[in-house]
Amino acid sequence: MAAARRDRRPPRRVRPGGAAHGDPDDRPVPAPPPRLPRVLRRRLFTGLSVIGLFSFLPAVLQRVLGMSAMDTALLSLLWAGLAFAVALQARRLAGRIPTRVQLALAFALHAVGVITMLGAVDAGSTARFVPGMMIAGVGSGLLNAALPLLAVESVPAARAAMGSGAQQTLRYIGSCAGVSLTIAVATSSSGGPARGTDVAMVVSAVLALVAAVAVLALRERS
Repeated sequence: MAAARRDRRPPRRVRPGGAAHGDPDDRPVPAPPPRLPRVLRRRLFTGLSVIGLFSFLPAVLQRVLGMSAMDTALLSLLWAGLAFAVALQARRLAGRIPTRVQLALAFALHAVGVITMLGAVDAGSTARFVPGMMIAGVGSGLLNAALPLLAVESVPAARAAMGSGAQQTLRYIGSCAGVSLTIAVATSSSGGPARGTDVAMVVSAVLALVAAVAVLALRERS
């Protein structure tokens, strides 16, 4: 009779994943949340070093050098226009150089372009901005072409949308932080707007070089 009663016990309910209630060792282990690939964090450096500085420069050109809004826009077009044109043509580099090398080269070009503009505000010369704007524009174009591609390549194919969305999110976060950083550095200098702008340019160039070295040294986890 006791054996019959034991046989009448209701069977244990099984979870959809196959594990029964009351067996903690048999429960399925939840998958860890997807990690943000380290390479996508380079997008923060794009906002900190590139977008932050070039969002601040038009105000300097108008308020310190006295340039009109139209002249400032035309000078800025050298940077933005070249960035747009180079980004369109960067597809020709696919398969010729690794995407990481392209990204590091882009950061290095930005640093070189910014360094050539040092002292331009103090000298009151708009012509001294031209070479730097052009070199930095080429670097920005390579950045804009490499980062979305690298964002998709650095995640599994099933999470391509996550990689693309993450790099866009980090871009906006880095841009906001970069503008704030540039304004704080430029306005905290005791040497006036010209000296503060030079300090902000040096900070931008250093951040870009750090990003270039980090990209080349980066090794994704298998």
